[in-house]
Parts: sequence; C-alpha cells; structure tokens
Amino acid sequence: MQIQDLPYPDPGVPDARSGPRFLWWLGRNQLGGQLKALAWGLLHFVSVSALPFCVGLAVQAVVDRSGTRLALTGLLMVLCGAGISVGDTFLHRTAVTNWITAAARVQQLLARKASQLGSALTRRVAAGEVVAVSTGDVEKIGWFVEAVSRFTAAAVTVVVVCVGLLVYQPALGVIVAVGLPVVALAVLPLLPRATRRADFQREKAGRATELASDTVAGLRVLRGIGGEELFLDRYRSASQEVRRAAVRSARMWSLISAIQVLLPGLLLIAVVWHGVELARQGRITVGELVTVYSAVMVVTYPLRHFEEIAMAYSFSRPSAKRAARVLSLERATDADGSREPGVPGGDLYDPATGLLAPAGRLTAVVCGDPDAAGRLAERLGGHPAEASPSVLLGGVPLDELPLGSARTAVLVQDKDPVLLSGSLRELLDVPASGDVRPSQALAAAQCGDVLDALVQGSLDAADPMDARITERGRSLSGGQRQRLALARSLITDPEVLVLDEPTSAVDSHTEARVAEGVRELRSGRTTVVFTSSPLLLDRADRVVLVHEGEVVAVGVHRELVHTEPRYRAVVTREPEKERHEDEAVRSEPGDGAPLRGPSEQTHEAAPGDPLEQDREAVLRGALEEIEESA
Repeated sequence: MQIQDLPYPDPGVPDARSGPRFLWWLGRNQLGGQLKALAWGLLHFVSVSALPFCVGLAVQAVVDRSGTRLALTGLLMVLCGAGISVGDTFLHRTAVTNWITAAARVQQLLARKASQLGSALTRRVAAGEVVAVSTGDVEKIGWFVEAVSRFTAAAVTVVVVCVGLLVYQPALGVIVAVGLPVVALAVLPLLPRATRRADFQREKAGRATELASDTVAGLRVLRGIGGEELFLDRYRSASQEVRRAAVRSARMWSLISAIQVLLPGLLLIAVVWHGVELARQGRITVGELVTVYSAVMVVTYPLRHFEEIAMAYSFSRPSAKRAARVLSLERATDADGSREPGVPGGDLYDPATGLLAPAGRLTAVVCGDPDAAGRLAERLGGHPAEASPSVLLGGVPLDELPLGSARTAVLVQDKDPVLLSGSLRELLDVPASGDVRPSQALAAAQCGDVLDALVQGSLDAADPMDARITERGRSLSGGQRQRLALARSLITDPEVLVLDEPTSAVDSHTEARVAEGVRELRSGRTTVVFTSSPLLLDRADRVVLVHEGEVVAVGVHRELVHTEPRYRAVVTREPEKERHEDEAVRSEPGDGAPLRGPSEQTHEAAPGDPLEQDREAVLRGALEEIEESA
C-alpha cells in the first residue's frame, strides 16, 4: 500500500482483544511494507557498519605501503557510501509510508466503527476519549508500527558486527560481543517503570483532552450560568497534573538515555585500553585496532533504535489499548443484516412501545423523559442501544436489513446535530433522492436569516452556498445551527424522517413557520417528530404520548390536552402537585355528577388561589397560542 492508494478499500477486521494484539495485527497487515523497510534498513546499517572495516584496511594499507589495497579499499568505501545514501533515502521513505498507512488504517477503522455505532458511541465512550484516539493516539500507533522494521534492521546489524569482529579480531571481538548485549539490555529493568509513568501521563493527558473538549462544547452554557471560571480552574488543575506526570516520565527517559550514552562510552574505553595493550605486545596490528575502535563507535548508531523502540512501545501501548477499546464495541444488532439490500415502505411500528407512525403522515411523539425520547428515536432508526424487538417498516424488521439500507430508509436527526466546517454547499452535499432542492429545504427550515449571517461573516462569498461554516458552526447561534441541520436532513428526503426536538432552540414565531414548512415539504412522506412544543403538536396529523416506555394515548393535540392529564403535564409544564390533585379530583366519585374534563372541572381551591390562577393562566396561554398560530 502506497500513500497515493489511500484510503484502503477495506481496512480489515482488527484484533481488538487487547492493545498488544491490535499492534501485532497492524504489523501483520503491513508485512510487505515492513519487509521493504527491513531490507533498506539492512542496506543502510550494514553499509554504515562496514565503514570501520574499510578505514582499518586503508590504515593498514598505508602502513604496509600497498597502493593496490588502498585503491581497492577506496572503491569499497565508495560502495559503502552509496549504500548508506540509497539505504537511508529509501528507508526513510518506506518508514514514513508505513507510519502514514498504519495511521490511516486505524483512522478508517475508527471512522467505520463510529459510523456503525452512531450516537451510541458517545453513550458508551466519552467524546473526549474518541477525539484523543483519533488524533494523538493514531500517530503514536503509527510510530511504533514503522519503528519495528528499523529496530529489526538495527538488531540484525549489531549481531552481524559482533560476528564480524569475532572473526576479524577474536581478542577484541570477544569484548565487543559480550559488551554490546549488556549495553542493549541494560535498560530493560527500567522500562516497566518508564512504561507505567508514560501510561500515567497518557491517562492524565487524555483526561485533560476530554475536559477541554467538553468545556469548549459547553462554553455558551457555561458563560450563561457563570460557570466558565470553575471549568477553567478544573482544566488548569488537570493541565498541571499532566505537566507533573510528563516531568516524571521525562526524568525516567532521560536516565535511560544517559545509560545508553554512558555504557557504550565505557565499552569503547575498555576496547581501546585492551587494544593498546595488544598492539604493544604485537598481537594485533594498528589497522585492526582502528577497525575495532571504529566499529564500536559506529555501532552506537543502530543501538539508538533500541531506545526508540522501547519509547515507541511504551507510548503506543496505552494508545493501542484505547483504540482497541473503541474498536471492540459492537452494535446491539448485526450491521450486515440477513435480507437483500433495499428500501421498504409503509407504516413504521415499534413493538417495544406500541408506537405506530402511519405512512405518509406527520406523527408527533410526546415523551416526558428526554433521554428516553432519544433512545426511542435511535431505535426507530435501527440503532438500538441494547437488544430489543426490531422496529418494523412496512412489516420488514429494520434489524434484518443491511445497515446502509436501514439508514437510507429511516434517517434520524438527534437533538444535538453536528455541523462540520466547510462551505454551506459542502454541508448540504449529502446522499439524497434528488426530489428536494437545497433552496426548498432551506426555505422550509426558515434559514433566510442564517444565509444572511453567513454572507455577512464571509469576506469573499457573495453566494451564501459558498460561505464558510466554522467548526461545529460555533459562529452561529443554537437556533441557526439547528435549522441548518434540519435543512440538511430535509434534503436527503428519506422514506422516514425522525426528528428529535428539531426546534428547541428557536423562538415561537420561527418555530411556527418551521412547523408549517416541514409539514408542506414532507407531505406524502412519513415523518416522526419528538417534541413537546404545542406549535409542532398542533400541526401533526397524529400525536402519540409515550409514558414509561409504552404508548398510553393517541389522538390530536387539542383533544389530548383536554382529556389526558399526563399529556397536558408534559406539554404545558404543569407542576407535578397540580397534576396529582387533578387526577385525584377526576377519580373521586361524586353525587351522581358526571366527571368533567380538565377545562370544565371545578377545583377545591379557594377563589384567588395563586396555584389555581397559574394553572389556568398556563392553559389559557397555550390554547390562545395554538389558536393564533392556526
């Protein structure tokens, strides 16, 4: 795999049982690149290590006054120089390719997993951890994968040098053969402690990243409630913990680096001291002494890769562990499905709650628990957070459809949709039926003021479609972001569109126009809206009340607000105490008088009771707002 061939057609199925297993799986899947890097690394390191032998031969040729051997030695040095140049160039090229392709494979795996899990991902893993894995952790994993081949080449070179010195000059070769393994393995006792400190640093850094991500995401809310300084203090404290952990980790790695410098130096002193004694005794020549000395000097270069692989593994292991944790998450249902790809049509029915959304109609769902509403919306889209009976579309279980077909059939827009950075044209460039134009969707979502704001905030875009949207649309208000996300969902024109609180951040006048626009644009298409807004509920063809996981009432808004206390409590924000008192009055048997509806019922409170006046005012205001909007 070359960089120009990215992305991978299929990144494969990772072994996510543990961090080391995941790293091993990555290495096996890049065996071709690893072997190339190993070959170029061997050429480079062996050529470097051969230079001392060339220097020794040249010195001895000068001592013996042999011009022929000096010329041959010079030619051999030229070949070694060429090997060093070519090997280093292609080793770097191949190593970087291995790094980038490994990181790209991990990113594709994470993107595929995020696509499969949808919003369930952030329910099971913190958003900040997902960000940390897909950014910094990916680079560290790629670093280890590409460092393996260079370390292998360096280790083979050290063995070759030891064997060569034993053959070339056994008296000094024994010292080198014994000393080099000691130098290479001396830091092993320190690695567990260094790894633990590195893991602790990664953990603190990941926590700080999560805290920063959550703080930035909720900055508007924090400023509104005066909690900005509190969270900033928390981040300062977390960043100081990261700094202290990094300093402790750096101390250990500096000790390891010092040992890697000290021990080769001591080995070199031992070789020179013993070699001088042997030369004085006439047991070795000057050229042999220079050769062994130079070999020990040069061999410290490949030895550096022993330290690098230790650092790469210690930093990549926790990163691989986090990546494996995310990649090991599974959907509650099979993403491949058991049916042929296709988009069924018909009524949408949820057996778990009894919710029915008739085909071609606008159904509003009222649920007192926002979290339960979000889970139900995900289940309607075929993304259940846990195993449950499959939702049926036209009698076809969504769980039996391939994930792509299920998402084409039912599109779910959650209550916090994300806007990616880029132009408005790019934002609205989504898979769609082609029957809904961007202008129609923007008009239905009442995005006129949003387009004006985008043009005014852009320096060189006369066309709103070319205006740039900042990351997550932070330059826009919450209501503007919500309406752009709604327009994006409307463009797709799915068989079934599920909207979770699509107008919670807009004012009542805009909400009324959005409700009418969605109703007109989605005419003849199945639409399900989770909301408690009377303006949206009054325009729905069918209103369903879900209480404690079951459908308890079905009708239209004006009927339910009079006949169903639980519905009225959610829609009008009726206090819990008032609702229980009202239910008690309705359940008490009278003296033959029929039970009356909430608008007709008398109350035991004395005239002028503030609670009674508040309740009547809320109901009267809601009814007047409905009548005015109608």
